[in-house]
Amino acid sequence: MQGLKRYRSAPNDAVRLQLTTPPSHGNTLAIDVSESADQRIRRLISEHPLVIFARSACYMCYVMKNLLSTIGAHPTVIELEDEEELKALRAVAGGEETPTVFIGGERVGVLESLVALHLSGRLAPKLVQAGAL
Repeated sequence: MQGLKRYRSAPNDAVRLQLTTPPSHGNTLAIDVSESADQRIRRLISEHPLVIFARSACYMCYVMKNLLSTIGAHPTVIELEDEEELKALRAVAGGEETPTVFIGGERVGVLESLVALHLSGRLAPKLVQAGAL
């Protein structure tokens, strides 16, 4: 089936969006092009316990991933470059820009919010509760 999208891993542990045929094993990152950007963002948030939406080559995303990996969590990182997807993310994330992190379907926010959660001692329990740790 042509016209479906699948996310592929990039060399820096990011995720790149590319047009391909869907995998035969039902990958949850496969999406139908008829799905709106807003629906796609919301579905990815609900399907993954720990998601970072970022732009490619974003140093704050790199810091987020390093912080999370030091405590044993490995997020799904979705790189958004399309203006429609960025607009949809801003709508879902309350106007925040990338990178934005969601844990257990709940918006944590940008890097400062993630660090504050970690310094308060509430990050690891939240990750455990979401099934991301």
